[in-house]
Amino acid sequence: MTAPVRRSTTAAYYAQAVISFGVSVLAMGIGIAYLSAGAWIRAFLALGLLYVVTSAFTLAKVIRDRLDEDQVVSRVDRARLDKLLAEHDPFRVDTP
Repeated sequence: MTAPVRRSTTAAYYAQAVISFGVSVLAMGIGIAYLSAGAWIRAFLALGLLYVVTSAFTLAKVIRDRLDEDQVVSRVDRARLDKLLAEHDPFRVDTP
């Protein structure tokens, strides 16, 4: 009755996103490690980088969960409408 959910991302797009994320975190890590500053400053920047990465993952998860929730609500509404349309008989005459 319902069509399966079609994936909109390809394997190449997924791989590109993973590689891009890995390269950016690695580049920032190397940049912080070779920064000509004290250990405390480098540690602070590394902690900031860790915070940005974890908050980005959290934001992505929240957005994904909200989209999934919207899809479920849409499917339930569609199922209710399909049921009402299936039960409706336009040629039925109500007799008193």
